[in-house]
Amino acid sequence: MGPKMDDLVRVFSDDLILYTVTNDSTIRIFLSVLDSPQHLQLHASLDIFSSIPFSVNIDLLGPSTAFWLDREVVGRALKETIKECPEQDDARSRRIKEIVDEHLDLFLRVFGDGSLVITAVTNIDHRPPTLLKQFTLQKLSPSVVSGPPSYLSILPHRNPCLLTLAASSPLAIFSLSPVAFFDAQPDGLRLSAKILKRVPAEELKIVRLVRTPEGRGVGVLRVNGGEAWRVTENGSKLVRSEAWSSANHVVVLQGGRAFVTYSASNATLTLHSTPIQNLHIPAISSLFSIPSQGREESIIAITPEFAIIHLYVIHAPTPSLLLHSQSKLPILSPLKLILPVDPMGWGLMYSCAQYDVLLSISETGELAFWVPELCSEHINDLDWTSTPDNQSILAVGFPRRIELLCQQRMTYFDEGPGWGKCAIIETGSFIHTGIKDSIWLANGSLLVAAGHQMFLYGAPNSNEETLFEYTVKQNGPLDDYHPQMILQCLLWDKIELVKEIIVNLCQQVAACDSAQSTFEWTPFPMEKFLRRDQRSFHKKRYTTLFNKPDQKQDSDEEAFSRATVKRLIDALETSPLLRLTPNEQAHLLTLIQTTLEIDEQRRALDSNGLRYLISMRSFYILNHRASAPNSPASKGAQSTLKSERRERIRYRDMIWAFHSESQDLLLSASAAACNGKLGWSDARALGIPIWTTSVETLKTQMEVMARNEYMAGDNRDPTSCSVFYFALGKVKLVHGLWRQAAWHKEQAVMLKFLANDFTEARWRTAALKNAFALLSKRRFEYAAAFFLLGNSLKDAVNVCIKQLDDFQLAVALARVVEQSNEGPVLLDILTNTVLPVAFKNGNRWLGSWAFWLLHRRDLAVRILLTPLEDIAASFNIHVAEIGEPHYDDPSLALLFSQLRSKTLQAVKGTSEISGRSEFNFVLQMARVFCRMGCHVLALDLVKSWSFERPSATIHEPDISTKEKSPPPSPSSRRFLFDRRRRSTILIDMNIPSLPSTRNASPERDNSGIASATVGGDERIKNEGDFFARKVGLGNLMKSAKQDVQIPEFDMNSFF
Repeated sequence: MGPKMDDLVRVFSDDLILYTVTNDSTIRIFLSVLDSPQHLQLHASLDIFSSIPFSVNIDLLGPSTAFWLDREVVGRALKETIKECPEQDDARSRRIKEIVDEHLDLFLRVFGDGSLVITAVTNIDHRPPTLLKQFTLQKLSPSVVSGPPSYLSILPHRNPCLLTLAASSPLAIFSLSPVAFFDAQPDGLRLSAKILKRVPAEELKIVRLVRTPEGRGVGVLRVNGGEAWRVTENGSKLVRSEAWSSANHVVVLQGGRAFVTYSASNATLTLHSTPIQNLHIPAISSLFSIPSQGREESIIAITPEFAIIHLYVIHAPTPSLLLHSQSKLPILSPLKLILPVDPMGWGLMYSCAQYDVLLSISETGELAFWVPELCSEHINDLDWTSTPDNQSILAVGFPRRIELLCQQRMTYFDEGPGWGKCAIIETGSFIHTGIKDSIWLANGSLLVAAGHQMFLYGAPNSNEETLFEYTVKQNGPLDDYHPQMILQCLLWDKIELVKEIIVNLCQQVAACDSAQSTFEWTPFPMEKFLRRDQRSFHKKRYTTLFNKPDQKQDSDEEAFSRATVKRLIDALETSPLLRLTPNEQAHLLTLIQTTLEIDEQRRALDSNGLRYLISMRSFYILNHRASAPNSPASKGAQSTLKSERRERIRYRDMIWAFHSESQDLLLSASAAACNGKLGWSDARALGIPIWTTSVETLKTQMEVMARNEYMAGDNRDPTSCSVFYFALGKVKLVHGLWRQAAWHKEQAVMLKFLANDFTEARWRTAALKNAFALLSKRRFEYAAAFFLLGNSLKDAVNVCIKQLDDFQLAVALARVVEQSNEGPVLLDILTNTVLPVAFKNGNRWLGSWAFWLLHRRDLAVRILLTPLEDIAASFNIHVAEIGEPHYDDPSLALLFSQLRSKTLQAVKGTSEISGRSEFNFVLQMARVFCRMGCHVLALDLVKSWSFERPSATIHEPDISTKEKSPPPSPSSRRFLFDRRRRSTILIDMNIPSLPSTRNASPERDNSGIASATVGGDERIKNEGDFFARKVGLGNLMKSAKQDVQIPEFDMNSFF
């Protein structure tokens, strides 16, 4: 027996079985002698001749190796296979059962050509051993095994019906299916993984790794060379691309398919392509690529002098390596280091300009991140034209195309760009030379010059839409039924008009469906939009008194009712209007349903309450429609549920409720909208802490919110409501809630802690310590609750503002704890948090509300139409950032008309606004209406607006004259400061001593008059308006002071 290659020992009961494999690939089986177990006896040997028939030429098969297949591992897989198909009875199944039942030991021999022979030995387990029997079980033709391995082991597979073969060398893993393998099927043995062929160059020491920006290619830099690899199969496999012999710097491109090397010996960059591209550049210290979008890939090189070299690599159609620019960073401090920033921009989802590319470190320790400055392709020229209704069209000329841009309609529903692309003129398909120039001609024709030719683009055939018609559709007047028109009519008290539009829309949609024709809208007469909205329900009771017997009452189908609204909504969900986008369609359905709901409640609400109710109902209906699945009727129609859920109503809508006198009804409606379960998220979404003026009402609502927060969900968690109950001072109630929270891990600790008396300083200090500990654990809301428990309202509101980013919660806590709308903490929140947020976002609504609560109602009026910088200077506060001063909401004019004469402070603020400013403000609001497509509402605004001028002297009319004079016309203007309004103005400021009435305005010398004359008539006119306003304000204050000084009636004077 030659030297052994391997020894295998198998244990059966108390006996040992020894298998040996010798150099001649012969397997020998030894068993211990029965009476002398320390001695072994040879019972069988399996050589190459026992595995193949005599007719086969052994020399052709080549060398072979043999291995024992662990019977226990093979047996488990075979038994699982039998379990999977217990009733199957074919040749393959019978062979599997035979191996299991006969307890066969299997041996695998692998020949040089890759063929396999499986030999079985029986009776090894018999005691005493009888004659062992061996036979060839199966022979397999060459398949996936390349040659005889030096080692082979059989292992369990994650699939219990399969087996795993591990072989080396070369190292390879195979998946073995017993049913197919023992049936000599080609798919019985599959290659799962194998080691790559040995490459001497890849055995060199790795210096570092580089990759592409998106991570789809990697370069391996070795001591004397390197190679590029591609990442495939979702990051589970590396495929070798190319290799290089030596390089100082390497950049991998095209996901590992290409690379650029730099050699310091000759200062040359080399793009390894076909053909190879070389570029000589100065000496560099680093080289890397940056994210790119387009056919060029960008490479950045840094020189030792900190110069930045920008290079382009173009792969197709002809490979090229180009030097784009060479510059230095615009930094004054001497640089110490410039490093690349590895963005790892997976998928390049964002623009390249959003990636930090370089990090510079100066000698003084200043760190700076740098992003690339990207420019679009070259623009030849810009050409303007306008439509007959003064809509602008811009032609942007590029070398190969011209893009036509038109204004987009301003909308409450979509926050899109102000300009949009309406057409593209491409010339590259029929002329090779670039566009040299373009110019607009009459009737919207565009003349384009390219090379030696001219191309005239004019109006299409008569049956096609022209450019001007398309522009009008994008930015022109809206149809009466458009949701934007309906919303503005509702806000401007034109509810009866909206009801007529809805009824008319229902009739025309029904007529279109019955006739199966195209929907056509018949516009309403302009006079209907210009008339004042008269609430018809006061008149309906008496209509039958004056109707003739032959007059017919409107049928149910022609009246605005719940049935009409339901019929219209069902029709629109089935067949959406083609002129509306899916988002506009969803808003139209919402506003139709909202109109019905507010019409049923408008008798009990004032105008501001109705405006809030419109927005609130629209908010909930739209969110419900956005989250609910499509109805069965609309499955075949275009989806109208494109709007995303909104987190809250706008501050504008909250301010309507703040100035409403029907807040109790609004609270009931808000609670009903939440299904009677008003929680804090609902209260914040509706702005209840902002618009509820009564502190007692807010306390009541806070208790309701606390109870609903506690009852929400299956677990009754006291931590969810503690901040509200602690603000209300109900510590004992929270203590009782903790008694019921047996499931909570903090129950015992909280019961012990809340049992203390928090009127004592030491327990308040303990509560504050717990609050800071909760802050460190990022349990912010619970930390605010403990700050309240420790009587530190200021710290609690700071947590709400800074950590929770919820100034509404801070306002609610401050108002409830201080039990006032004028507490120092509340005023600090308004001054240092709300106003800066309002100025930063340009939100005039939020700023007006804050000034109103701060008793600066003059500024609450002025902020609606005065530049924000002037308001910040008047209030003497430092505002770090003033955002875009939004004048894009016509409802600002509606609020201004309400507030300008509501209180004496508001009148004072109005007097500080010049007539020219108010005039420009109204014109701007009219322009906004036109930008929104509500041209008829712009006309109604300028027609009905009253520029109320103060009169310098107020004359008391004679009583007799008063009685004889006819009542004033409804369209007559009433002046801001006349006596008839003076009784309705709230006196909210200290009235100073009466000034002398001799000089109504400051004296001005002749020089002042001369200078005013030099300045032009406009200045004199504005100054006259200003002085007239001041005189009117003085007269009003004088009258108000006289009213204040009238003694109250006292019954004690009669006794």
